[in-house]
Amino acid sequence: MEETKPSSRRRLRSHWLLILVFSCLPNDSNQGFYERKLINDLMRDYNLLERPVANESEPLLLSFGLTLQQLIDVDEKNQLLIANVWLTLEWVDVNLRWNPVDYNNIKDIRLAPNKIWRPDVLMYNSADEQIDSTYKTNVVVRHNGSCNYIPPGIFKSTCKIDITWFPFDDQKCVMKFGSWTYDGGALDLRLASSEGDLSNYISNGEWDMIGVRGKRNVIYYACCPEPYVDITFLIHIRRRTLYYGFNLIIPCVLISSMALLGFTLPPDSGEKLTLGVTILLSLMVFLLQLAETMPPTSDAVSIIGTYFACIMIMVAFSVVMTVVVLNYHHRSQDTHEMPDYIKALFLVWLPKILRMRRYGKYEEEGKKSHISNRMKELELNERCSRSLLANVLDIDDDFRRQNSTSGYLHVSSNEDTPTVHSCIGAQRELNLILKELRFITNRMKEDDEANDIIAEWKFAAMVVDRMCLILFSVFTIISTCVCLLQAPHLVA
Repeated sequence: MEETKPSSRRRLRSHWLLILVFSCLPNDSNQGFYERKLINDLMRDYNLLERPVANESEPLLLSFGLTLQQLIDVDEKNQLLIANVWLTLEWVDVNLRWNPVDYNNIKDIRLAPNKIWRPDVLMYNSADEQIDSTYKTNVVVRHNGSCNYIPPGIFKSTCKIDITWFPFDDQKCVMKFGSWTYDGGALDLRLASSEGDLSNYISNGEWDMIGVRGKRNVIYYACCPEPYVDITFLIHIRRRTLYYGFNLIIPCVLISSMALLGFTLPPDSGEKLTLGVTILLSLMVFLLQLAETMPPTSDAVSIIGTYFACIMIMVAFSVVMTVVVLNYHHRSQDTHEMPDYIKALFLVWLPKILRMRRYGKYEEEGKKSHISNRMKELELNERCSRSLLANVLDIDDDFRRQNSTSGYLHVSSNEDTPTVHSCIGAQRELNLILKELRFITNRMKEDDEANDIIAEWKFAAMVVDRMCLILFSVFTIISTCVCLLQAPHLVA
């Protein structure tokens, strides 16, 4: 019992000490009482529906500003701009004034926006389901009646996307703010600054922010004779082309160059047509990927779409020319006869222009002379073969001519009769051999002529290949330069 008495005494002393400290505090610390009294006095006769002006014939001045925090997304497919924006609204409420001396020097208070009058400013081109997507923050009210209202929000606005220079494009989206019910005579909006606040802007990975400019507009609508004032902010952004350069443009250029390599592929490889069709399908995949990111509009055609269309036309036409080349390459004497105009075009004129030459066969003017020389060579071979048989059989080479001119054989005696019969048998065998040799030489001659015709068609196919390689290379380079160099900017 004796030990508990000192502890209770110590508690009693601490309580008295706290009472003494609180009693010595100054009267200025009683802020809760004066602020409650101030709010009660201000709200006692306050009317939310009353426009807070001293003279009803004068408009209420509203200062309007915008702070852009972040560009969240630009939806090209649905043509929407989604951004994190803080609005800044300032006006003077004559019904919310007080003397700070009467309320313990309180100069400002915070009031809920649903407790006082506030302007019904909305975004006209809002695409949000709730139209007004702002968060209702407190209004800072000062003793002179000035009200400062800064509601943040994720604003979804409509934006007309111009895809003419995609992906080297600039987009200009607008955010139009104005009162929904008050005309210019009742509520006059003033622009706080001609430029939007970008001091706390968070950069976007796809778009560069060029600037945010504000403009005050006075518009007369067809519904009402009174003027309506709105504040329009123009958001100027520029697309960064690095992503599209690596994922669309460079692959398309490489694929188009591979289409040119198809004309250097030998027709006998069997992959010439397959390569062209595969390249065409690859371009279709890239075109579908491009179509998914662009709005379905017929107002304009993008520059990258024009480039893809040019390359696809080139590749499709290259497939057609590959079929022509393969058709020429596999033609023969039995199926086709080369017309004279094709001979003149593909065997004479174009090889001169393209500096092509048939090695080991024809010179520029030696085709006919070569054929005549070939026939003379065959006749000489036949004569040589006849002389060789005559030497082997020990028979005079002029024996058949003598036999054909005289018409009979001179028999000198009966002893020479077996010799004469043996010579007649040898002559028959020789005639059969000569007939076979003549058939063989004629067959060789026909084969050589057929091979020459096949070689002519193959050479014509080579000429078409070389011509298409040059023409399509020039077309690819020109289309790439024209489509890309006319862009407003290549790097952003």
